[in-house]
Amino acid sequence: MNIKLVESLAQVVQSLSPEERSLLDEKLKTDPEQTSAAGKERPFYETATPEEWVKAFQEWAESHPRHQPYLSDEAISRESIYGTRG
Repeated sequence: MNIKLVESLAQVVQSLSPEERSLLDEKLKTDPEQTSAAGKERPFYETATPEEWVKAFQEWAESHPRHQPYLSDEAISRESIYGTRG
């Protein structure tokens, strides 16, 4: 826990006007997940079902151009990839 940060926040909250405190209270009540580090939205890879993974992968694959020229046999030959290393 960062005690200095908590103390600084307490000082800031204490210095707020009644209107500002009211606004702060509203913000904290309306969306507590956004104001809490523990309430952050979990990433896709933690929450996705297998079906969602498949759909996301298919969308990603389809987002790439399909009509690209193929590499020549020379471009993908072992010699052109490894050269003198073998």
